[in-house]
Amino acid sequence: MKYHLNLFNPETWAVFRELGATVSGFSERHWRLANERVSQGDIFLCYLTHLSRWCGVLEVESGPYFDASPRYSNPDPYPVRFQVKPIALLDLESAVPIREQRVWSTLTITRQQEMGRSHWTGFFRSSLGTFENADGEFLERLIKEQVANPQRYPLNNKQRRDLERNKSVSTRKPEVKAKVSDHKEEDTSSTSETTEHSAGSESRESIRYQAKVAWIGAVMQYDIWLPRGDKARVLEHIPQRLHDKFLDELPLNYNDDTLRTIQHIDVLWLKDRAMARAFEIEHTTAIYSGLLRMADLLALQRNMNIRLHIVAPVDKRERVLREIGRPAFSLLNLHKQCSYLSYALIDWLVQNPNLPDMRDSVIDRYEKTA
Repeated sequence: MKYHLNLFNPETWAVFRELGATVSGFSERHWRLANERVSQGDIFLCYLTHLSRWCGVLEVESGPYFDASPRYSNPDPYPVRFQVKPIALLDLESAVPIREQRVWSTLTITRQQEMGRSHWTGFFRSSLGTFENADGEFLERLIKEQVANPQRYPLNNKQRRDLERNKSVSTRKPEVKAKVSDHKEEDTSSTSETTEHSAGSESRESIRYQAKVAWIGAVMQYDIWLPRGDKARVLEHIPQRLHDKFLDELPLNYNDDTLRTIQHIDVLWLKDRAMARAFEIEHTTAIYSGLLRMADLLALQRNMNIRLHIVAPVDKRERVLREIGRPAFSLLNLHKQCSYLSYALIDWLVQNPNLPDMRDSVIDRYEKTA
């Protein structure tokens, strides 16, 4: 059993408890860490950002799984989810401040730090950090004892004003606008978890997701086009029963320049001799090649009615969206037709037993746009 950090802000903590405290969610970029670090039976120790307080103990019952259905807000920023069992939950004024002397002087994260400095906060900038066992056991005991014999830690006036000013979640009332900067996690995009891959492994991973996108389309009864140089490798990952959905020739009537561009797009879904969706897989550091092909396609066929998608790991989402919105692409209205899809969403669709009954509009529900 291991102990992991689970960050909430006061508003998401209230929604989490309101909904039964049985599902804990994390942002898309936590998909890999969630799979690698967390096991059934592990413990989430819940920490309140803005207030710097310990507020709960959760036992992991199952997961992770991908589910973007609205819980905290619509759209929901925490689709990487675990089923959890609440062991101990505290309200805001019962939650134990980390600066409480017995806490500060015990935790290895803080006991060598000056209380007035901020060097200790790095661990609390992103969820799923793993505690040393001694720290985890201490915090679990502390929170359980606080539930059994609560001591109040009233909020001061400044904390109350900050809570009013920083409200970010509307308990799912659509008329209240979400404040992007104050989501559940005080999360920075930087992480020490970056992994370097060889060119060979990058290529294999790209082919795997190219195959997954193609497989989803074939199951949804689309015809699939793949670049001729990729087709044999992709089909190695596709069940034999779906191979007849993969085209040998494009049944399209476009000029030569357009056809040359289309033929090199990573995955095309076609229905009734017409393109429905085009996908570029961008696994490697450079993300321009796919975007340029999409832009070329729109430049050649300005009235083309087709949805375009860049499929990439979650840590590239912001960069992809930033590039889609570049002024150079604005004249082509690329941002109106092209969206970002995460690897996590593709994995969720592939693993979903209801996929044969789904329509492709499920993609529109979960895509991210510039």
